[in-house]
Amino acid sequence: MSTNTSNSMTISEKIFSKAAGKDVKAGDFVFANIDRAMTHDITGPLALKGFYEIMKDKEDKKVWDPSKIVIIFDHQVPADSLYAASNHIMLRKFAKEQNILNYDVYEGICHQVMPEKGHVQPGDLVVGSDSHTCSYGALGAFSTGIGSTDMAAVFASGKLWFKVPETIRFEVEGNLPDHVYSKDIILHLIGDIGIEGATYMASEYAGSAVRNLSMSERMTMCNMAIEMGAKTGIIEPDEVTENYLKERISGYQLDPHWISDTDAKYSQVRHYDVSDLEPQIACPHNVDNVKPVSEVEGTKLDQIFIGSCTNGRFEDIEIAAKIIGDEPVAKDVRLLVIPASRTEYLKALKAGYIEQLIEAGAIVESACCGPCMGASFGLLGDGEVGLATSNRNFRGREGSPESFVYLSSPATAAASALTGEITDPRKV
Repeated sequence: MSTNTSNSMTISEKIFSKAAGKDVKAGDFVFANIDRAMTHDITGPLALKGFYEIMKDKEDKKVWDPSKIVIIFDHQVPADSLYAASNHIMLRKFAKEQNILNYDVYEGICHQVMPEKGHVQPGDLVVGSDSHTCSYGALGAFSTGIGSTDMAAVFASGKLWFKVPETIRFEVEGNLPDHVYSKDIILHLIGDIGIEGATYMASEYAGSAVRNLSMSERMTMCNMAIEMGAKTGIIEPDEVTENYLKERISGYQLDPHWISDTDAKYSQVRHYDVSDLEPQIACPHNVDNVKPVSEVEGTKLDQIFIGSCTNGRFEDIEIAAKIIGDEPVAKDVRLLVIPASRTEYLKALKAGYIEQLIEAGAIVESACCGPCMGASFGLLGDGEVGLATSNRNFRGREGSPESFVYLSSPATAAASALTGEITDPRKV
């Protein structure tokens, strides 16, 4: 039970209070109502098998509310094996039988598509059968990844047990230097707190530096909350949030309730000034093995991947294209560019960036997860070294367990594509 008897709440406590139908605090256990559930082509098949197991003795084997479930194919698209094709067929059949919205292979990565299509709003409790569901906290929702068996229970009941998490507040101040972005901020935070530093907590990002971020950059920060062990990453909604949602939800107006109270209780409050922050690099084989780019400059690269749910949006592609300019990709380096969604791809295409990158020597693929999960295309071989704008660099994450993956911002990735080695984007 919670020991916090104050009436003041963090935004996460407010969201769980709404979902539980009563006031709750960090440490309380709640059986919470789910506002939106998402599954994809890798974790979805097991979830639906679990659902039918739960419902086997019921005559009406229907999900609790089909309008609140979304299915998106993104990890193995188009199907790259007969096994993947069979999973796609299974999910298509399930979606039709249950009248569930299925974006199939057409729209892109689930964590981009969900907010992009207006499926997430401030104050929502959202679950997805993928660990990076925490991305949607950029919109002021409590969104978190769950396992396939938990998703089966959500399909059946629309509810799930939670322990209301404590919150760590990250106060990030200052103006970012040129060619330093939110990816550098979040890598710096993860490097500081460690991969277990926020285990089962809500990472709440605040401060002037966060307020100055676009929605795209906020998504990058919340996407990587799981890499410090957090249950979610969350940013209090503001004018940036409202403008983003007004473009997607007719008549949307921001509810001022969804912010943390000024005297809310936090597990800890950590303070950072990023005014002099250097571009950051996560080095093999852990995301918290973070170093300033100056310490790893000159590391030779075989492949560079710009994309993923972390940094595959139009703004990321634009940053890369402007740095590359009319210069060619360095010899003996593969540059893969994969937009996060069809919408983002089309924006980059219309802006001329796709053509520019292809002419520079990049390989541009349609919207999907690509090499990020290490089981589709664009994989690294034994001994190869990759630099990626994605979110994980565990051993074997993007191919061979004998390969090496570094993580960076799109700016650092683009600068490195010109030289064939890890390069400080401020020097290009």
